[in-house]
Amino acid sequence: MTDWNEEVDVLVAGSGGGLAGAYTAAREGLSVAVVEATEKFGGTTSYSGGGGVWFPCNPVLQRAGVDDTFEDALTYFRAVVGDRTPADLQETYIHNGARVIEYLESDDSFEFQMFPWPDYFGAAPKARTDGKRHIVPAPLPAATLGELATAVRGPLGTDRLGEPQPKYLIGGRALVGRFLLALSKFPHVSLQLNTPLVELVTEDGAVVGAIVEREGTRVAIRARKGVLLAAGGFEGNDELRRRFGVPGEARDTMGPWGNQGKAHEAGMAVGADTDLMDQAWWSPGMIHPDGRAAFALWFTGGIFVDGAGQRFVNESAPYDRLGRDIIARLDEGAMTLPFWMIYDDSAGPVPPVQASNVPMVDHEEYVRAGLRHSAATLEELAEKIGIPAQALVETVDRFNDFADRGVDEDFGRGDEAYDRAFSEGKSPLVPIRKGPFHAAAFGISDLGTKGGLRTDTAARVLNESGTPIPGLYAAGNTMAAVSGTVYPGGGNPIGASVLFSHLAALDMAGR
Repeated sequence: MTDWNEEVDVLVAGSGGGLAGAYTAAREGLSVAVVEATEKFGGTTSYSGGGGVWFPCNPVLQRAGVDDTFEDALTYFRAVVGDRTPADLQETYIHNGARVIEYLESDDSFEFQMFPWPDYFGAAPKARTDGKRHIVPAPLPAATLGELATAVRGPLGTDRLGEPQPKYLIGGRALVGRFLLALSKFPHVSLQLNTPLVELVTEDGAVVGAIVEREGTRVAIRARKGVLLAAGGFEGNDELRRRFGVPGEARDTMGPWGNQGKAHEAGMAVGADTDLMDQAWWSPGMIHPDGRAAFALWFTGGIFVDGAGQRFVNESAPYDRLGRDIIARLDEGAMTLPFWMIYDDSAGPVPPVQASNVPMVDHEEYVRAGLRHSAATLEELAEKIGIPAQALVETVDRFNDFADRGVDEDFGRGDEAYDRAFSEGKSPLVPIRKGPFHAAAFGISDLGTKGGLRTDTAARVLNESGTPIPGLYAAGNTMAAVSGTVYPGGGNPIGASVLFSHLAALDMAGR
């Protein structure tokens, strides 16, 4: 028997997409405690530049006259995910996202906008190459949140470089801020920072509460309806990464420092089954002077070359696909890190990367750290970065020929809609001719791990026999991703987190 220090209906561990579960539970009349392990709310969601959700046929898109159907969206999703995750889980995601937006929009705390973002597998059946399955939260003035605004994690420039807090919350911070704004209207909601969940409490096989740590003291919280684990992944824990075979290092993740996998471990300790534990949401990472590789996209030029001076990938591909190609090469022993972006001086010595996510510091700091090099000729540049000069010259000459003809015969750069998303629909093949020539070091980064506790369509956590563990739910990166080993479209991770947190709360409200 446990001596309970506190009691609520619903306990939510994590404050990113899991806030959707807290909000839903509160709105359905339940008392809620949100426990966040770190000093800020928002988790990985707050670091998302767009904060978008991939919810086909949602009300925002319908008002804009988008002619999509659930059947087409499911055809696409199934084509790219395949049988790696249960069909009913995929169907639940496709058919219920629109209902979540309808639910949220009935509260004036929430506002969304269409933000076209092409599906990440443009050649798959029923892919939406115009990007009209994706919406984002509207920016939120920090003043609207009052003191809560300073409690929202991010942006990355603030957290890593000490930049001032902006006057508006945008992207993922806007989504988190809007949930906090909505939750502040309910008197039966408690929001607790610096309070990690460390252990689940069970009675007769059911989860009935949890032990959290608050100011070094263990606190027992009874959860009459259930516990929702939505505390992010374990990308910040190198020991768990090695244990489950996740490539890369914790220093290079985009997840916040608190994503240590404690919720995963608590779930596994009470018999939860897991899946996809070697998987993450991948991306190429520009290496910064602090030694960390950080998610980068929106390349307006340049090519990637390996240690042999050869191209090895479509540089304009969706970041997760690109990251997986890099990892495959590393696993084969065909290349080592860092690899290099080669570009010319058309826009100066700074790499043609328009979204570095972690803001770039002064160019000379990268030079001093050995992360950027310049030379009058490609041969001299090759010598500086330690790759064969003739191979680099031949690689650039071949690429320039592709650029002149507008066709990448080697890797199909520009063949899909996403490849052209950052070049106004034009060819992303930009020749490399104007000296001096430059090289920037890249590694592999991730947006968090995506392996976690297996769930059913109500987000109920399953044991190894496939039976729900009463009282235990999971969502976000604590849940084994509905998308399996792929990344179908921008907004899929946050969308799944919001949806399954919402469904978990509805199930708890109905218990």
